[in-house]
Amino acid sequence: MMPEELRRGRYVSLTTYRKNGTGVATPVWYAVDGAELYAWTRTDSWKVKRLRNDPRVEAAVCDLRGNVAEGAERFTGEGRLVEGDELRRIRRLLSRKYTWQFWLTDVPAMLVRFGKRPHTGIVVTFG
Repeated sequence: MMPEELRRGRYVSLTTYRKNGTGVATPVWYAVDGAELYAWTRTDSWKVKRLRNDPRVEAAVCDLRGNVAEGAERFTGEGRLVEGDELRRIRRLLSRKYTWQFWLTDVPAMLVRFGKRPHTGIVVTFG
């Protein structure tokens, strides 16, 4: 079941965990479809490395800079990394939500890398 607060937000603070259990929060663009939250990040990001070691995540609606409002609800879930068709689906969902901002980020990255996009998708499910 997707929390309603996450359906309405513009950005989400996504916390992933280091091997020692310390949480690291990062603001990300995201979209919700059904019961899952979808985000993307650079493949070489620390977020990807942390998720490979520990699938636990915490999500909270935040502002562009990652500031979570005092008293905002935080939701725990599990994240998994995706590529291929699932990543293309995430790209479509994000391009609908963020339209021009998304294209200003995605297209130049693709052109610089001769058609290769250096991103990995994150799918979060909440228990």
